[in-house]
Amino acid sequence: MYTEPAVNELTEDLDFAALLEESLAASHLERGDIVNGTVLSIDSQGLIVDIGWKQDGIVARGDIERMGKTTADYQVNAEIAVAVVNLSDHEGNLILSAAQARQNEDWLRAEEFMNSETLWTGEIADSNKGGVIVSFGHLRGFVPASHVLDLPRGMKEDERIAFLQTLVSKEITVKVIEVNRKRRRLVFSQLEAEQENRAARKEALLRELEVGASRQGVVSGLCDFGAFVDLGGADGLIHISELAWRRVRHPSQVLAVGDEVEVYILNLDAQGKRIGLSLKRLQPNPWSLVDDMYHIGQLVEGVISRLESFGAFISLEPGIEALLHVSQMSSNADENPLRHLYEGQKLLMRIISIEADRQRLGLSLTEVTAAEKAQWDERQMELVTAASEAAQREAERDELAAQTDEAELLEAGGDMPQAEIELEAGSLAQDQS
Repeated sequence: MYTEPAVNELTEDLDFAALLEESLAASHLERGDIVNGTVLSIDSQGLIVDIGWKQDGIVARGDIERMGKTTADYQVNAEIAVAVVNLSDHEGNLILSAAQARQNEDWLRAEEFMNSETLWTGEIADSNKGGVIVSFGHLRGFVPASHVLDLPRGMKEDERIAFLQTLVSKEITVKVIEVNRKRRRLVFSQLEAEQENRAARKEALLRELEVGASRQGVVSGLCDFGAFVDLGGADGLIHISELAWRRVRHPSQVLAVGDEVEVYILNLDAQGKRIGLSLKRLQPNPWSLVDDMYHIGQLVEGVISRLESFGAFISLEPGIEALLHVSQMSSNADENPLRHLYEGQKLLMRIISIEADRQRLGLSLTEVTAAEKAQWDERQMELVTAASEAAQREAERDELAAQTDEAELLEAGGDMPQAEIELEAGSLAQDQS
């Protein structure tokens, strides 16, 4: 037979359920949690705060002073947000922090910055051997040395510490790469922020640039396949084939890092975020002048720019590279003609073919007659002799000028004070003895 429970029994059941629920909720309290509490008492040591835990918590006076406040700024029964610092210290106390709770908004903001990949610009507050410390609201984040921009490689520890110290008080733009409130870890990266900045600048630049236009830039790097040019915060690439109308072995033959150059916008790849540039497109194509400057049968002088198994590439004015095929080097089939040639060697050759539209010009040594070669050799000897005589005359002029300077110096010695003359005479007598 069913009997309704007494009112007292229901009340006891409800109280027990509430206590159980409160106990379960309290049991999930962890270090780093932000909770609301009530100020129970205030003394010279700090605040006693009730947060609904099995024991009341302590907010130390020093924690309050870190916020620029005193215990007089609080009242009993006032609500306060606190962070759990230690569930049980060595004396069994629950330690709370009002200062860390106030930082909660900054932690939330840091998480938002990390999730949205928003960049932050702050001041470097301090440094240590591992990196630099950057202010973020009421927090201090860390930038590891490996994430500091322009940190020279291969530095010794004391050199790295000194370099990082020079950055203190400077503003720095960083990307949030780690937020861990429990461990109070806030980590930034300047390198990743720079990559984000450059990517954004490149996207803006891609929208701004037009194929066929020209733009000023600065050479920022060289590699085997080309040169990188900074166009204002974003780099474009001049492929080695676009550096000059002639063949280029390495970009360093044409450019150096730091050179200011005007470049031609060759192509734009918005999807791949690539900017193709050209240096030679802003220069007249020398092959367009070939038909006006050269004709078949003409004798020309050229310099060997490159040797290959099939022949030699010859540099001709104005920036044309012609081919001297191995079959046109010697009439002696048993001889290896390449062994008599070297890069930088000047030769007299005859033009045997011109295909300006295909940028080809063929040369021959065998088509040069013995008389033409002898006359040219004689002329080269005359040039060498003339150059040697000019160098000799220059040396004689320098020697004469030096003798004149010495004579004038000796003559000026007659005006020397008597004491200096006596000192010179004494030194001379000592040397002779």
